[in-house]
Amino acid sequence: MPGTPSVPAGGSSETAAAPGRDSPHNLSEEILDELTPEQLAAQWEEEKPPAAGALANTASSLVVLGVGVGAVILSLAMGLGTPASPQPGLWPFIISCVMVALGLFQLILGRHNRDAEKFTRMSAAPLTGLVTLAAMVALMPLIGFELPALVLCVVWMRFLGGETWRSTLVISTSVVVAFYAIFVLALNTSIPHLF
Repeated sequence: MPGTPSVPAGGSSETAAAPGRDSPHNLSEEILDELTPEQLAAQWEEEKPPAAGALANTASSLVVLGVGVGAVILSLAMGLGTPASPQPGLWPFIISCVMVALGLFQLILGRHNRDAEKFTRMSAAPLTGLVTLAAMVALMPLIGFELPALVLCVVWMRFLGGETWRSTLVISTSVVVAFYAIFVLALNTSIPHLF
């Protein structure tokens, strides 16, 4: 787009400011303030990853459908009961049916969706988040929640969120201390803890 300065979608700039001028952060904010919504939308459109094809859309729909069907089978095995006296499988069954319906909808009508993006390096971030969350849940009964929660916060903030080390350590420690104060000291719950 002629006459439109190029600014990354995140609003940050990597160029150094000349002596006596505004910092790159302030300069990029000024440039973003001058852009119209149409210019911003066009710039974000240029920077987004390429669209996924029909095969990727079909594959993702089949994954959702498979997980939904598996969850339906497991929830039926737990027992449904009735709405008046539900058994443990009732709510998972309802959610699983919604997943199956959404998977079928996406499989039939969403194959030609152009909004879906191709998998990139950042596509592994949700999987990393899921794996670290599962590791925390597995380690909690063994060593308490404090250390796994601290490591989880550090991984999510520093490596997935790109925060600075200082803010990562301060916020991660504060979160663990707050959870300890609320769930162990104030509420006296049975959550596994070290201290």
